[in-house]
Order: sequence, then C-alpha cells, then structure tokens
Amino acid sequence: MTYNFDNVPSRWNTNSYKYDSAPNQEIIPLWVADMDFPTAPVVQQAVEKRAQHPIFGYVKVPEDFYQSTMQWFSRRHGWSIPRDSFIYTSGVVPAISAIIQGITKPGDKVLVQTPVYNCFFSSIRNSGCICVDSPLVYEDRTYHIDFEDFESKLSDPQVKVFLMCNPHNPAGRVWTPEELKRVGDLCIKHNVFVISDEIHNELVMPGYKYTPFASLSEDFMIHSAICISPSKSFNIAGLQIANIIIADDKIRQLVDKAININEVCDVNPFGVVALQAAYTSEGEEWLNQLNTYISANYDLLCDFFEKELPNYPVTKLEGTYLAWINIKASGESSEHMEERLLNDHKVWINAGTMYGTEGFIRINLACPHATLLEGLKRIKAGLTQ
Repeated sequence: MTYNFDNVPSRWNTNSYKYDSAPNQEIIPLWVADMDFPTAPVVQQAVEKRAQHPIFGYVKVPEDFYQSTMQWFSRRHGWSIPRDSFIYTSGVVPAISAIIQGITKPGDKVLVQTPVYNCFFSSIRNSGCICVDSPLVYEDRTYHIDFEDFESKLSDPQVKVFLMCNPHNPAGRVWTPEELKRVGDLCIKHNVFVISDEIHNELVMPGYKYTPFASLSEDFMIHSAICISPSKSFNIAGLQIANIIIADDKIRQLVDKAININEVCDVNPFGVVALQAAYTSEGEEWLNQLNTYISANYDLLCDFFEKELPNYPVTKLEGTYLAWINIKASGESSEHMEERLLNDHKVWINAGTMYGTEGFIRINLACPHATLLEGLKRIKAGLTQ
C-alpha cells in the first residue's frame, strides 16, 4: 500500500500544542518535535476499535504488548529484549526522571553531551542532581564525541549517570556500534550507569542504521536503562506510552519504586493498543515510507540552503526529523532569531540555546513538502533582510 504524506488535515483549533500555541494561524510551525502526518492507518484503526467499548478505565497491560515490542526489536534491530526487563510508563521524559531519581541521590552528577534534548536538563535539575556537560565537537557539518573530555568527566566519582541520546536530538547523529562500544566500555570502567533515550530509534535516514546500546553486549545490557517508545516515529505522543528496559533486577526494582512514587505507573488504554498495532508489518511498511518522505524533505532543505542561504551550513542528518542549522554567520543570537522569525516572518523554529548550544536553530522536517518549502522561504526572508 502507498501512503500519501502530502495531504494532511488541519490541526488548528484541535488543542494541538504545536499549532494552537502559535499567536495566530498565519504561523508555519516548524518547532516542537511533533509530526504533521496522521499516524499509520493500522494504528488509527486499533484506537477506533478500542473506542467502541465505552469504558476507559485502568488498563491491564496484556502479554501481547510485551511480545509485540520484543518481536519488533528482534526483527528490525537484532535486539533480544528479556521479557522480565520491562517497565511500562507514560512517556520517555517521565521514564528518564524516574530512573535518575531511582538510582541517584540529590547532589550526584549526571553527564550529558550538548547540544541535547532540553528535557534532559529539567529531569536532572528536578531530581536534585547536577548536570555535567561533555560537549560534542562540531566539525565538517557534523558532530563527534571528544572521548578525552568524555572520560575526564566520567572519572569524577560524583558522576553516577551518563544520559545519552541515541539517535541524537538535535545533533542528528545515529551513533555507530564502534562509538557506542567505546562509550559503554568507558562508562563501565568508571562505574557510571547509562540511561539511553532511544525514542527516535525508528527515524533513520538512508545509509544509516540504528544500534540499540544494550544490544552490543551483556555487560552493556546490565549497566543501562533503555527508554523506547513508538510515540515519535508513529506520531502518537498524546497517547502516552513508553517502555524502560532494565536487565539488572536491583536497579529495575529501584526504578519501579520511583515510577510508582511519581504516579506514572498507569498508562493510557489507547496507548497500549496503538503500540501493538504500530509494531506490525503494516506499521513497518508505513514507517519505511515515512522515512523516505522525511529524507526527501531533508534533501529539499539542503538544496534550498545551498542555493539560497549558502552561508548557513546544514548539519548532516543521520537520524530524527530535526534539521540543525548553523546560523553563526548572522551574528545574531538564536533566541533573538527565533523571536524575529516568529513575529516578523510568521515561521516558528527552535533556538539552539534551549539545547545548550548557541549559534544554531532547529527545524522540524516532518511536514508536507509544500509546507516546508513555504517555511524555508520565510526563513530566507528573515536571514537576508
């Protein structure tokens, strides 16, 4: 079956955070990581079927929920997830917060690599921990890990956790097995536990392959907590469903206690059936076509910047649907540019400062070609005025 990603329904006046947060309907929203595309039909059908039963009480998560996830990751990514390693919860951000709270104490340090997803900072801060940064190195329109600095930061005995993003938002990296092995070996060497946010795992560009961190060795599996969800890849974040994979029994018990203390132990009945529907052959075919469409949008953006805005390099995109643009040539802060593009040119992007890095903006590519092109024209107007 061929899916059409060009025609999308209007999201105005639907209580959409992405759209209805805008000051008016003239705005093109290319900001928050939320796709404009309807979810896979197989997911919508599963939700509609569940909605036919008129009672939406507490849900008992069925065995098929676990088996669907295990079979999907085994088939698609070669990762055998142990059945007893699951903790389900309402989202990846609550998962990250619960893991940090479960295995650290206030005053402990958590290592991150900037630029990185902004909720990492709040999860660390709200847990009473201290954020330590080992910045990624920007070079030749991509990022790599400064392993000398990374190990130096890991060697601090107060650093208890490394909070990783794989694939990385907003740097666009899909970490290679070699990079992940080096990261894992260093974390084990310095007795630092790894939390890996792998929510963007299905959103990978042609020529790249996502590797689950915990799939690389038994030691990595034991020394990590992996956060996964179909919410980004199938555009179902509002259904609030995610899984934490923790093989170590003691750590899993600590995290499960934190999940219950924070009251994120109950999940949405629609999220449960949506996950099971997404992780099917029909969902996989839709997802493959989605990635092809997003890749074409990335090519469109690269071509536009190369021809129309050559002084603003586009970071190479390996994964996610989030383009990361170097705007240092403008001499303008990214926060000011976000504000000016929104108010004067009616296009909403994200400032790089919210991810811990100045001189960049983030653009959401998960929209129809025509929407993206019009947004790029408005961005050009703002950058060349």
